[in-house]
Order: sequence, then C-alpha cells, then structure tokens
Amino acid sequence: MQKIQIQTAAGKSKILIGEDFQQVGEMVPAGRAVIVTDDNVAALYADRFPQAPVIRIGSGEENKTLGTVRKIYEALIESGADRSSTIVGIGGGIVCDVAGFAAATFMRGAGLGFVATTLLAQVDASVGGKNGVNLRGYKNIVGTFRQPDFVLCDPSVLSTLPAKEVTNGLAEVVKHGAIGDRDLFAYLETYPDAARSLEKGAVERMVSASVTLKAGVVRRDEKEAGERRVLNFGHTLGHALEKVTRMSHGEAVSVGMAAASEWAVERGLIPEEEARRLPRLLERLGLPVRAKADPRALMDAIAKDKKREGNRIHFVFLRRIGEAVVEPMDLADAEEMVQSAFSAPGSGGGRSRPNPDIS
Repeated sequence: MQKIQIQTAAGKSKILIGEDFQQVGEMVPAGRAVIVTDDNVAALYADRFPQAPVIRIGSGEENKTLGTVRKIYEALIESGADRSSTIVGIGGGIVCDVAGFAAATFMRGAGLGFVATTLLAQVDASVGGKNGVNLRGYKNIVGTFRQPDFVLCDPSVLSTLPAKEVTNGLAEVVKHGAIGDRDLFAYLETYPDAARSLEKGAVERMVSASVTLKAGVVRRDEKEAGERRVLNFGHTLGHALEKVTRMSHGEAVSVGMAAASEWAVERGLIPEEEARRLPRLLERLGLPVRAKADPRALMDAIAKDKKREGNRIHFVFLRRIGEAVVEPMDLADAEEMVQSAFSAPGSGGGRSRPNPDIS
C-alpha cells in the first residue's frame, strides 16, 4: 500500500493506494459513519460496507444536482447525523462530488471520506477537495473546497467497470501525463493495451502517478488561484461538450484536449509533431479526438464556465508533453477558436482520423 498526504491550510487528507475496500470501517469512529453511494455500487458491494446507515442516490450525471443533495440532507437528519458524523462516499466521481458537497455544507461541515470505486475517481475525482453539483446543465457551477479526511483506492473494485468507465478514467490519466508527467505519458504510449485492460501493474502506475501529481499541485494551490488551473486542461471545452452533446466526461475531455493541442500549435506554443503525440495516444486508448456540436451552444456553455472572470477565461495549453501553461483569453478569441473548429463539416478536435460521430 502507498500513502500520500495532502496538507493544506484547510486540513490534512490521506490517500491510501492499494488499500482494501473493507478497511473503511477502521477509518471512522464506531457509530459515526453515514454512507452515501449509488444504486450500481450498492448492488455490487453492499455486503462489504461497514455497519452504518446507507443513503443511496441514482446513477448518472442527471443525479448530480442540488435536488440530490437536499435528499441527502434529509436522510442525514433522519439518521441522527451531526457534525461529529463522517459522510463516506463509496462510488465514482458523481458520488464523490455529491457526498463531498453535502459533507462540506451539512451543519457547516461534517467529516468526509471516500472509497473510490472507478478509475476516474481513483486518479482524479476523489483527490483534491473540489466538490460540486450541476445547475441547469452547467458543470460544477455550485461547489465547495473540502478536503476528504481519507481516500481509499482499492484496485480490486475496478474489475467490474464497464468499458466506458475505464476510458473516462484514462482520459484523466492522459491529462496528468500531458500537463506534468512526461514519464507517465511515455508509459501510456508504450503500454496502451495494458492501460486499457487495467492490468495490475498499469493500474498501480496510473493511480500512483496521477495522485502524486495532483496532490503536489493541490498542496501548492488548494483554491485554484494559479497553478491548479493546469488541472483544467481539456475541461473548458470538455464541460461545454458534456452539456451540449451526450458525450461522457472522459470522451468530452479527450476532444477538449485534442482541440487544445491543435490550438497550441496555431498559437506557436508547441511544435506540431510534439502536439500530435496527444491525439495519437488518445485514439490508441479508445478515446475520441473529434466531435460534432453547435459552436454557438458551446460558446454559451463556455461563457458560463466557473473559470470565467468577466470577459476572459483561463485556458490551458501545452508547451510540450509534460508542461502546461495557463493563458487568460478574451471570450471573443475563444469564440473564434471554437467557430473555426466546429463550423466545418467533420471538424471539432484534432486533425487525426475522425472517430465515429458521437454527438
């Protein structure tokens, strides 16, 4: 087992990689846990939950709302929970976001822990303390910063993941390599099949490298005042694509990263051949690099992105694989890029071979 700690002004979080799922019962004082999970995880693993009240939410992005949070509040009150209780989110990214938001706001702050059951949650969503819900389809527009007291990453639970959940997580692993870990990126280029099939060694490498990178960034910039913005690589356009199309998070971020790499070439930030490594890897991992969408609808979503400040938005580009730069951009310039990428037939992402239209 590997233990990584995040110490910030707001508190301390420990991430346990390779820890057994059932150890969660030892992380919370007896009688103080309340579990939040979704229907799919409960069906698979309820027999491994510690003895505690269980609050179940639906599966899918449509459940990541203030309405769901209200139901959790009401169930917490019914269960007799108070500020000394620890809300334990057992599930993927949606459970982590919703449970984290509820813990940060219930009675002005209860305890919080996660058992991350998807690759996306283990490499990204459960780590770093950002929790949020969607409103009117806009991603994470209502949220908090609240570090979990602990995160358990048990690789054994990944064996039940459907293929789309695997690729959702792989997109975030590629992001981490692209923005700050050139060795991780090269590993994925060398062993894409091991990554896709979640071989034991590949999972250990991907989770450890991703958590190490993200933990370091969060230690230095918990509230996203500067450096932490690099973790949004591919997400500004990706979140817009999620709202406008039916793409999953990983698919949308993949297209967002491919587009950002092409735009970085056009802006003279990165050599073209270096940039081309990104869409090539994404395709080898089964991720799309192109999509079709209405550019006007995309810009409406981007203009309401939580990263916008006035008429500008912070956009992440690559200087090379393993090094990212954040540039403030006028919305008018962003609109020009989106129009050029998504107006022409078959456009919207990198220049490589188009994937099937999934919009």
